[in-house]
Amino acid sequence: MRTPVVAGNWKMNFDHIEATYFVQKLAWLLRDAHFDYSSCTVVITPPFTSIRSVQVLVEADHLKIRYGAQTVSVTSQGAFTGDVSADMLAQLGCKYVIVGHSERRKYHPDDDANLVDQIRAVLAAGMQPILCVGEGLTERRRGIELNYAVGQVDDVTRDLGKEEAEQMLIAYEPVWAIGTGLVATPQTAQDAAHAIRDHFGHVYGKATADTIPILYGGSVTSQNAMDLMDQAHDVDGFLVGGASLDPEEFSMIVRLTQKAVHKR
Repeated sequence: MRTPVVAGNWKMNFDHIEATYFVQKLAWLLRDAHFDYSSCTVVITPPFTSIRSVQVLVEADHLKIRYGAQTVSVTSQGAFTGDVSADMLAQLGCKYVIVGHSERRKYHPDDDANLVDQIRAVLAAGMQPILCVGEGLTERRRGIELNYAVGQVDDVTRDLGKEEAEQMLIAYEPVWAIGTGLVATPQTAQDAAHAIRDHFGHVYGKATADTIPILYGGSVTSQNAMDLMDQAHDVDGFLVGGASLDPEEFSMIVRLTQKAVHKR
C-alpha cells in the first residue's frame, strides 16, 4: 500500500522567520492531534531563502516534517546567475523538488527538455522529483484532458529507467483549478490519476506503477480533501497551494488524508 503524501507548495511566500513560525506551529498541531507520520508523509516546499532556517529547526527539534524545493537548476555549478543546483538543495536536507509546476512552465523556460534534465539532476542528488502535469481550460473544453496530462508525463519520463521512475511522484494539477477556487470533481481526479498510473503500467509494468504516488492539486482545502480521497482511490494525497499557508488548515488536510487512507 502506497504511503499518502501531502505536500505544501508555499510558492513565493514566507521569509525565513515566518517559515520557522509556520513549521513550529504545524509540528505542534500535529503533535497535539497524536499524528502518526509513518502513515502519511508531510512535506513543505519553502522558497529558497527559507530552506536553511527550516533545516535548522527540523534537525534541532528532530521533527518528522519533510521539506523540499520548488524548482532546481539543470546544472551542477558554474556561471548561472540566480540558479540553485540539486547538490546544494541536497546539502540542505531537501528530500523533494517540484518539477514542472504550471507557473514555472508559464513564466520561465521550463520546457520538456529542461524538465527531463531537472528530474535527472534531482535523482542524481538523491532526492525525489514531484512532476506536475495537468491541462488548461482549452484542453478541457476540447475533451483531451486525459491525453494531455498523460502526454506530459510521457514527454518527461520516456527516457527514464525503471529504477528512476520508481522514485517519481506525480502531481495532477489541472491548470484551470489552480488558485481559482475551482476544484476537479473526485471522478475527474480519479480518471486522471488512473490514466497516469495505467500509463506507467504499460511502460514499466504494474509493480512499478503501483508504487508511484499520484497527488492531486488545484484549490485543495479541508472542505474537499475528504471527498477527493474517499472517491478517487488512485489519488495518494495532495499538492496544496494557498491552503498550505495556513498551518491549521494544512494540518487539517493532512489529518483528513490520513483518515481517508485508513478507511480504504
